[in-house]
Amino acid sequence: MTDATAGAPGSDEKTFMGHPRGLVTLFFTEMWERFSFYGMRALLVIYLTQHFLFSDNKAQGLYGAYAALVYLIPVIGGVLADRFLG
Repeated sequence: MTDATAGAPGSDEKTFMGHPRGLVTLFFTEMWERFSFYGMRALLVIYLTQHFLFSDNKAQGLYGAYAALVYLIPVIGGVLADRFLG
């Protein structure tokens, strides 16, 4: 360790492959969130048609609405947050 990094704040933290340990937790949290999101999207139409006995057209329409709202709602929330909350 050089003198420049010896006194740096947080330099005594443990690392994993050169990265802070918290990054490992963040990585696995994001990985499992993505796994569940795409897994649910892959199975949604099958679940709606097999379990709830929806027609293919209705199940696909709900899937399309869900997929659109997943990306639209954060935009609406961002606009509301910027205009009214700060």
